[in-house]
Amino acid sequence: MDKETQLIEENPRKGGLRTMPFIIVNESFERVASYGLQANLIIYLMTYYKMTAAAGTSILGIWTALSNGLAIVGAIISDSYCGRFKAVAFGSISTLIGMIILWLTSMIPQLKSLPCPQFQHVCNGTTAFQLAVLFSSFGFMSVGAGFIRPCSIMFGADQLENKGKPQNKKLVDSYFNWYYASIGVSTILAVTTVVYIQERFGWKIGLGIPVILMFLSVSMFLIGSPWYIKVKAKESLLIGLLQAAVAAFKKRNTHHALTDCDNYYRSPLESEVLTPSNDFRCLNRACMIEDPQRDLNPDGSASNPWNLCSLEQVESLKAIVRVLPMWSTGFMIYVTMNQFSFSVLQAKTMDRHVIPQFELPAASFSVFLIIALTIWVTFYDRVLVPLLSKYTGRPRGLSPVTRMGIGLLVSCMSMALSAITESIRQQKAIEEGHEDDPHALVNMSAMWLVPQYLLLGVAEAAHAVGQIEFFYSLFPKSMASIASAMYTIGTAVSSLFGSILVSGVDWLTSTGGKTSWLSSNINKGHLDYYFWLLAFLSLLNFFYFVMVCRLYETGNDGRSRLSHVAEDKECDYRLLSES
Repeated sequence: MDKETQLIEENPRKGGLRTMPFIIVNESFERVASYGLQANLIIYLMTYYKMTAAAGTSILGIWTALSNGLAIVGAIISDSYCGRFKAVAFGSISTLIGMIILWLTSMIPQLKSLPCPQFQHVCNGTTAFQLAVLFSSFGFMSVGAGFIRPCSIMFGADQLENKGKPQNKKLVDSYFNWYYASIGVSTILAVTTVVYIQERFGWKIGLGIPVILMFLSVSMFLIGSPWYIKVKAKESLLIGLLQAAVAAFKKRNTHHALTDCDNYYRSPLESEVLTPSNDFRCLNRACMIEDPQRDLNPDGSASNPWNLCSLEQVESLKAIVRVLPMWSTGFMIYVTMNQFSFSVLQAKTMDRHVIPQFELPAASFSVFLIIALTIWVTFYDRVLVPLLSKYTGRPRGLSPVTRMGIGLLVSCMSMALSAITESIRQQKAIEEGHEDDPHALVNMSAMWLVPQYLLLGVAEAAHAVGQIEFFYSLFPKSMASIASAMYTIGTAVSSLFGSILVSGVDWLTSTGGKTSWLSSNINKGHLDYYFWLLAFLSLLNFFYFVMVCRLYETGNDGRSRLSHVAEDKECDYRLLSES
């Protein structure tokens, strides 16, 4: 019996379903608060911090990239040092602090600039102190998200997993379903209810509501502390991958082993992997034993894991390297999805009445993306999979790679449709004499924006699920968590690339005193040209995806090609410690 199972059996009052409300409420309220802020924040930055549309979008993109990127740091720290409970608690408190600071910028006049009158061309600029306060709030929230999001879901699983009770596996599966369902509901509430409050009652209340929700999130999580199972930190798989990379770099001038099976490579006795694979041989140096007396302890373990790694670590690192080309094909689809700030500006100038008595907030149109995503996932899983599996012979209908390709094509179509819609909107604005007034309402329904959101929702559902399934099919079971980690890093890289793209397009198109494509006055700029650029880049990315698919032709059947098991060879590594 391992220590974790023994701990659970010795403390029957800890863990279990009783802890689920605390954990799910913590994550749900955090999502509502965070997404409720992000959806409409471009308007706040442009109004009170005098940012252009391009600058505001770039900053929000960097904020998103930082939040997603720090999730990897949070996962490593929680797994290796402090444990998941402390990580989620710290992240929740950090997020609360960031939201309080952002709320204070709406309450204290000295922390933001006053909004400019509509026809005043010279306004007081934003001071460095005001920007420092604003960015500090973003920083606290990014750190908080980095600790909460990778740790919260696994912390919940810790409460239900019990190796002494195999029937708990069904509880874990049910928990994952409810967890993701709560995230979907939270996101819908964030982009509808919270955004509506911001537009209807102003920013003081609109930014105060997320603070209240986050305070409740922190309180609920800490109240449940006496009933939690708190698994101690242990070695992180991500740390093992980093150790393999560092060891290979340190030994970059070391000659390769000349034989396949000898004492050059360190591997646990129970391992099935006896020899290193032949691809990426430069990484094999990480597990080469140069001097047994120096490199190994008497029990056969490495004396310095940053100089000598196990063969499993090296092969896991190679598995990551092998999927990098396919992973990189997903960047562009998330760049297109990070352009919501411009869509909010579009919707602000259009008729947003759903019915005569109700006007949908401009930032709430992203709810159509979530609806499309949910419907597509359900429709594909319940209707298309049974039909397609009969013809393709695959249990999941279409292969993960095929679904990824469909997602990339649909995102390209969405950007093309966005460009056409914006061209029509801008033409109507000019015809109605609103070229110099970006706040004027154009005689055009904002419902014309819905199709592009629906297409983006289908694109994300097809691509994201396909990509994660692709990673799962190629990674060893021990690396299953890395699939989700790579998805998170991909969104971070995409957000950063999107910010650079926005800044670059704004700078290039405004040279020589010309009006930028991404001008804050979208009636004078050419947002449609920018959408056409995204459509073109998406199409190029699709062709790149087709080329990359040739590298994985035999891997589309869902079977792993990455494991390397030596046949008809045996190496007794017990001799290594006696050398």
